[in-house]
Amino acid sequence: MKPGEFRFVNHSVPREDGLAKVTGRAVFTSDIRLEGMAYAKLLRSPFAHARILSIDTAEALRQPGVIAVLSGSDLHGIDPYYGHAVKDHPLLAIGKVRFLGEPVAAIVAEDERSAYEALESVRVDYEELPAVLDVDSALAEGAPLVHEIAYRTGGFRGFDDPASTQPDNICQKIHLDWGDAAAAFSGAAHTVEGEFFFPMAYAYAMEPYVAIADYNDDGLTVYSSAQHPFIVRNDLAKIFGLALNRVRLIIPFVGGGYGSKSYTKIEPLTAVCSWKVRRPVKLQLSVEEAMLTTRNDDARVRIRMAADREGRFLGLEATIHLNTGAYAENSPLVARRAANRVIGPYRIPNAKVDCYAVYTNTIPASSFRGFGATQVTFPRESQIDELAERLGRDPVELRRKNLAARGETIHPGLRPLDADLPGDLSMLVEALAERPLPKGHGRAVGCSASDAGSDPVSSAVVQVYGDGSVSVVMGTTEMGQGSHTVVRQIAAEEMGAVIENVRVVSCDTAITPFDRSTGASRSTTTMGRAVLEACRDAISQLRNMAADVLKTNPENLVLEGGGIAFQGRHWRWQDVLREFFGLPDCSIIGRAYLRKAGDLAMLPLFWEIGCTGVEVSVDTETGKIHLDRLVTVGDVGLAIHPAMAEGQDLGAATMGLGLGLSEELVYEGQQLVNGNLLDYRVPRFSDLPLQVDLLLAQNQDGTGPYGAKGGGEGSLNPVPACLANALYSATGARVRRLPLTPERVWRALRGRTPELPNSFGSSGVRPQEKNSGR
Repeated sequence: MKPGEFRFVNHSVPREDGLAKVTGRAVFTSDIRLEGMAYAKLLRSPFAHARILSIDTAEALRQPGVIAVLSGSDLHGIDPYYGHAVKDHPLLAIGKVRFLGEPVAAIVAEDERSAYEALESVRVDYEELPAVLDVDSALAEGAPLVHEIAYRTGGFRGFDDPASTQPDNICQKIHLDWGDAAAAFSGAAHTVEGEFFFPMAYAYAMEPYVAIADYNDDGLTVYSSAQHPFIVRNDLAKIFGLALNRVRLIIPFVGGGYGSKSYTKIEPLTAVCSWKVRRPVKLQLSVEEAMLTTRNDDARVRIRMAADREGRFLGLEATIHLNTGAYAENSPLVARRAANRVIGPYRIPNAKVDCYAVYTNTIPASSFRGFGATQVTFPRESQIDELAERLGRDPVELRRKNLAARGETIHPGLRPLDADLPGDLSMLVEALAERPLPKGHGRAVGCSASDAGSDPVSSAVVQVYGDGSVSVVMGTTEMGQGSHTVVRQIAAEEMGAVIENVRVVSCDTAITPFDRSTGASRSTTTMGRAVLEACRDAISQLRNMAADVLKTNPENLVLEGGGIAFQGRHWRWQDVLREFFGLPDCSIIGRAYLRKAGDLAMLPLFWEIGCTGVEVSVDTETGKIHLDRLVTVGDVGLAIHPAMAEGQDLGAATMGLGLGLSEELVYEGQQLVNGNLLDYRVPRFSDLPLQVDLLLAQNQDGTGPYGAKGGGEGSLNPVPACLANALYSATGARVRRLPLTPERVWRALRGRTPELPNSFGSSGVRPQEKNSGR
């Protein structure tokens, strides 16, 4: 089928969760109240690095309403460390603290106020230790170690590179090398090189972290806003030594994640509080506390590119340093993805990439929308524009000359490119270049390609009832991306059901089948395909049942929408069920299990494409950049729900706007100085351009249902580079450090050398940025 020929798929039907959310009836974790529920609050470290000498909880235990106080010394009888990549994260600080804000003790009380007030009564004696607050300090000879021992490897690393076992501050090393990069550069007609900085940022979901745990004789039940419930279940089972069927994760609606709710966060700490007091416990963080829980990996990228006289790329070399923070979280996988994604969607025959995820005494870094790609697309796409200027060529044409075509291999050992990027770029340029720009305005485009989808391990159950209604049972978290709506459309399309008669049951690990995770833009591709295959499994069963009833071979039955045809009569699925069982209201179950096999054997599952363009105007008196126009191309194979696909692209590009212009967590010494609602600046509606064009490329070239593939991250990745390149186009100022704040741009316009905060400078000192001509 071609786009537009479907009954329910490729149409923007009403969202399954829309009415509940806009009317306030949607139930989030914070809305849940369990009988006998107590409340937990956390005492956090005032130091970035310190040895814990003693913790006195006696006075806190005497406070009204306090039930228990826990510290790292109370975690006997369980495994107090967790981590899907590296098991280095303690439930509470054990022996020492590794970042300012790390939880040191937990108060469990009858109500939140009592728990909060009792925090002041806990007495902790520290011996402050030298801290490494940036990558340079952490890598210096003789630097204090954030971790003195090597830890066990987690079960869900997501890639094959071994964990670092050396006694240093390197959490993960990744090396890529193909061709002969040294020879490519020595024989190149043109080369460019530079150093680029990507900011430390917070994903800023509207719902902060929250969990409710109930540990009792039957096991452990946790309500959480987790994106990856089955991975969290695995961590919890290992911590408490429980069988998987004794650990239950229930995920209500989630108020946004953007990667920040990937993997395990506060669930183990909440669970150990319940384990201690043997009653349900709720732990809900404030936004300020959430900002002390996780962030992205800020990055320094040293990169150089080489081209011949005709503008063909010859080679790329990059050294990437990621500031991982105090614990590994997902940074080892971010390092692998950054190394892969710095190549982009281009033909680069010679490459050498070294990527290091580095422990520091700062907030732990983890997943963040587009991780790895956001950090490296900015330097590469900036440098392509620099190379175009060196060659005297149009930046668009230089990209067009070097973009790989569908079916080409851009990364040895990975799936060939499954997208028509030259076609995407033509679509983008046609929309963007409609009019000449006035003086002081700039225009730029950018491209990216991310090895997306994660491991294709997903399973789904479809139950077909005696009245023709259908239930889809799946383990994918609905966090606003629209997965519940999309799988309803697929099930309705396959089963020929009225879409209002399709129900989604999700996400409860005691009921729903295994799904690897909700992230990496994988849900439509993997879960959507699992649901499609489960529907077809159910249809196969129903066809065999109909053949049994009609005393014929299944091959004689013609499939029609919602049933089969035989000898001029249409049999609905409910007719088949009634005749086969001889009873009303019977049902059958269709099942599907996806794994890395067949057409899903080669990773990535799909390449997520970024193809974005911007027009900006620059106020040279203030340095403020105004985004006047935004154009995105969502290369999604097939948009199951076009309006939501466009919305995902707009949301992603808006996050790119924040990273490009304003978002940055700022440290002064060991203190985070803007970790609050007022000082951390995310885009507002007033920051969005008046003209937005959201285009969809629907070539049905994906491995997902009907040729679909994931979207939701791609349009973010090129935006910061587009903004920087458009700034240069408008003013001639080249800035290689994000975000492009008015002060930073103003100083670049005047050729000054500013003092700007970045975690890669000397510990406790704000480093200086070289001038704009560097």
